[in-house]
Amino acid sequence: MRKAGALLPVASLPSNTGIGDFGKYAYDFVDKLEVMGMKIWQILPVNPLGYGNSPYQPYSSFAGDDIYINLQLLKNMGLIKSTIKPFNEKSIQIQYKEVREYKEKYLREAFTNFTPDDRYTEFVEMDWVYKYAVFIALKRENGYRCWNEWPKEHRDWIIDKKLNISLYEEEIQYQMFLQYIFYIQWMELKKYANTKGIKIMGDIPIYVGIDSLDVWSNQKCFLLDDKSQPTYIAGVPPDYFSNTGQRWGNPIYDWEYIKETDFKFWIERLAYNQKLFDILRIDHFRAFDTYWKIPVSCETAIDGEWVEAPGYELFDKVLETIKDIKIVVEDLGDLRPEVLKLRDHYNFKGMKIVQFSFDINNNSFEDRENMIIYSGTHDNQTIKGWYLSQTIEEQKAIKKYFTKNNYCYEDISHNFISYTLDNIAEIAIIPVQDIICLGDSGRINVPGTVGSPNWEWKLEDFKMIEDNTEYIKNMVNKSNR
Repeated sequence: MRKAGALLPVASLPSNTGIGDFGKYAYDFVDKLEVMGMKIWQILPVNPLGYGNSPYQPYSSFAGDDIYINLQLLKNMGLIKSTIKPFNEKSIQIQYKEVREYKEKYLREAFTNFTPDDRYTEFVEMDWVYKYAVFIALKRENGYRCWNEWPKEHRDWIIDKKLNISLYEEEIQYQMFLQYIFYIQWMELKKYANTKGIKIMGDIPIYVGIDSLDVWSNQKCFLLDDKSQPTYIAGVPPDYFSNTGQRWGNPIYDWEYIKETDFKFWIERLAYNQKLFDILRIDHFRAFDTYWKIPVSCETAIDGEWVEAPGYELFDKVLETIKDIKIVVEDLGDLRPEVLKLRDHYNFKGMKIVQFSFDINNNSFEDRENMIIYSGTHDNQTIKGWYLSQTIEEQKAIKKYFTKNNYCYEDISHNFISYTLDNIAEIAIIPVQDIICLGDSGRINVPGTVGSPNWEWKLEDFKMIEDNTEYIKNMVNKSNR
């Protein structure tokens, strides 16, 4: 069945507290998707943000970032008694440090007023919850340094449990409370979206950050030295985005050990995320076939080697163990044929990006029904930004092509959206920045760069979406999605 969807990080929703969260604006956005005829809301990872505020360097693959907790919902539960004062209400740029400081006093107030119930007790019985709470408590104790820089007794608690952590009990309980609130608020929002006929597509990074519970509690699953430092790190060689490649810094998996443990690390990770999302998009799928292995001593990603991964063994086990899991994969870039063979063996939907593939002389770029087509992703320029970066001659040719093929919208973004929706792909996803016709001011991330302004863009309000709703609704209907 042909479907259309929108891509918008939760953080980029409008808000009166400086960052998008699980409150009223999220529910309003679901309503707006329903009106436009959208059936999928794709988000970025909502795990605890780590280095550079990147959602792809989280502190955990299981935990959620408390920055997305909505304060008004806590007040509605009677957990916040004080008046909630707005913060950066009209901001179009997220100030993460300031938002965290603003929210924390309210979250700690809510914790003091919270009485655990049976639902809470059931939640914290999950193995990762207590371990994550200890992880964060010890990070706070150690000035938020990476766990492999902690004193030995702190670093080794996860292995020998010798450290007396009763000193941190209140902080541990607070962190478990935050995870519980995150979970119930998210699951209520997901339930609401599902009642509107909208599926949530979550995003699962293939790699995890070194500074994470994932690595701390599963050290044998990664290539680390005797000081718990990575010996090899992940990335990609020189490509479209960077002449020196992308040196991500994530530790490389010890696939031999993971195979010996029957892929337990991956099974648990995917099984829990299946509870949170209707569809799981796995980022950088090609690394399940071959991954770029960079010696940690290399300052760029130029030096490295391609190494084969046990993709078939892993996914055989995943699909055997986790029933009804819905997986789509990011299969972009310069791929060897074996990557596509692995993808098609499991009938996974891959991706195509219009701005990478648009050619006025040949618009039949491996068109397939079993794929997801995007006008762009969080790593791309907006479609208007991309168009404006072309030469005047190229812009004229693009306009001529659209006119010739009866794409006659006033804004170039709408022509590209309609073109994308008309593709034979079963699913078409449009970033909200393209829906509202933004240029590069709406770009979320520039691969290969770290820090501001990456990940900081957000909507001021929904006015621009409302101004474009009728256009998008008509395009979706026209494309039979």
